[in-house]
Amino acid sequence: MQVELRPAPPHTGIVFVRGDLTPPRRIAGSASQRIEVPRRTTLAADGAQVEMVEHVFAALYGLAIDNCEVWVDGSELPGLDGSCQPLVEAITAAGIVEQPAVQRRLIVSDVTRVGDDDSWVEARPGRVAGLMIKYRLDYGSNSPIGRQTIELRITPSSFRSELAAARTFILAEEAQWLRERGLGQRVTNHDLLVFGPDGPIDNTLRMENECVRHKALDLVGDLALAGCEIVGHFIAHRSGHRLNAELVKALLHEGRMEEGLRKTA
Repeated sequence: MQVELRPAPPHTGIVFVRGDLTPPRRIAGSASQRIEVPRRTTLAADGAQVEMVEHVFAALYGLAIDNCEVWVDGSELPGLDGSCQPLVEAITAAGIVEQPAVQRRLIVSDVTRVGDDDSWVEARPGRVAGLMIKYRLDYGSNSPIGRQTIELRITPSSFRSELAAARTFILAEEAQWLRERGLGQRVTNHDLLVFGPDGPIDNTLRMENECVRHKALDLVGDLALAGCEIVGHFIAHRSGHRLNAELVKALLHEGRMEEGLRKTA
């Protein structure tokens, strides 16, 4: 599987292109194109789909890139090392160009919440400029993952240093369930964090609270489905891709959009 990130004109947004199909199919990186697939973010349009796009979205939003064509030669994007660090490094090496246009932005002016008492995510008016996120992860006191929390203002600098390297994680029993159903056959315990009773199996953590950092990374990637800059404070408690996307759709339905001051890239 090969992924190629190409520059795009202002106001293109993030667009995935299935170059392996004839003719190539274009799939807008939008919440309206999302379909429900467990444990990943998947987009579909015109009889084609792209799966596991959340890390590409996270890398692009985290680096403040608004316009990009993502060309792929298959449906499932590569998991790489379980993080979006390789993408961030490749984008940084290629360079980021400011464009002569301004980006639309979504301003959170009221509290909007989706989910239930066990898992939820909400948007609040921001206390600072830009996007602030807080994620609470809770696997219980008897789990090797336990309870973890992170709060971070998302900027290119903070994303690179605090979130980009955090890898996907899963419990050993969840990994076994997936493999019994023919999923993840090429993934080993060295490719992502598989937690047994005593912690990661055949692997070590890259940073403190790596699990909650990755959930925050996923949240950034899902919020990028809004297709614009987001200004607000987002708090999540055990939420996943489905709830994150539901919140984005709710905010877009409320229509709090305006022309921003940030130049597009």
